[in-house]
Amino acid sequence: MSAKVWLVGAGPGDPELLTLKAVRALREADVVLIDDLVNTAVLEHCPGVRVVAVGKRGGCRSTPQAFIQRLMLRYARQGKCVVRLKGGDPCIFGRGGEEAQWLREHAVEVELVNGITAGLAGATQCDISLTLRGVARGVTLVTAHTQDDSPLNWQALAQSGTTLVVYMGVAKLSEIRNQLLAGGMAADMPVAMIENASLPQQRECRSDLSAMEQDAEAFQLKSPAILVIGHVAQARKAQTLWERGLINA
Repeated sequence: MSAKVWLVGAGPGDPELLTLKAVRALREADVVLIDDLVNTAVLEHCPGVRVVAVGKRGGCRSTPQAFIQRLMLRYARQGKCVVRLKGGDPCIFGRGGEEAQWLREHAVEVELVNGITAGLAGATQCDISLTLRGVARGVTLVTAHTQDDSPLNWQALAQSGTTLVVYMGVAKLSEIRNQLLAGGMAADMPVAMIENASLPQQRECRSDLSAMEQDAEAFQLKSPAILVIGHVAQARKAQTLWERGLINA
């Protein structure tokens, strides 16, 4: 049998947001390597397969990336159909690209399957349109944590005019606020902080840039959470202004 690994996005948590292609991959799987943030309810599509937990979460003990890659390679070389099941989308802060490259360098066939990313699902569940017409001309997805801890160009982000969706930012709220303010973003820029996107326990806290750290502390915001920074975080107000012709498309 030819070796193959599927790198599958399981979506943000709601099992109904799993794609049909992801379901097909799970049904064909012999072994599933599952991340911590994946809702285990999706495993109903692959009953009886071997499931290996390979969680990676910030601030917690994590499975080393090199070990995960070697594990995928070992199972694939045994002729098994391997599904690496990731929360969200495998190519949006999910290491899907680097894993695919590594496996191909080791002569393993790889197929990537997109999943709905938490930034999109969480915003939608909170009635936020990330590119609301007349309010936002684009959206920028960014992580507050970089591999080498190099600083982000927050000034460019502050002046981009796009909606900012920040992943893994709960522990860096103070830095994000200070950097965006220093970059010229308005102190009253609306912010939505969304915890456990798409799950029944999803919570949201609306604030603004200057007060978001204080409000998050009072709200007891915890990871996993995403931040939506931009006028669309006050979508209903923004929609009204656009309808009245006070904001141009």
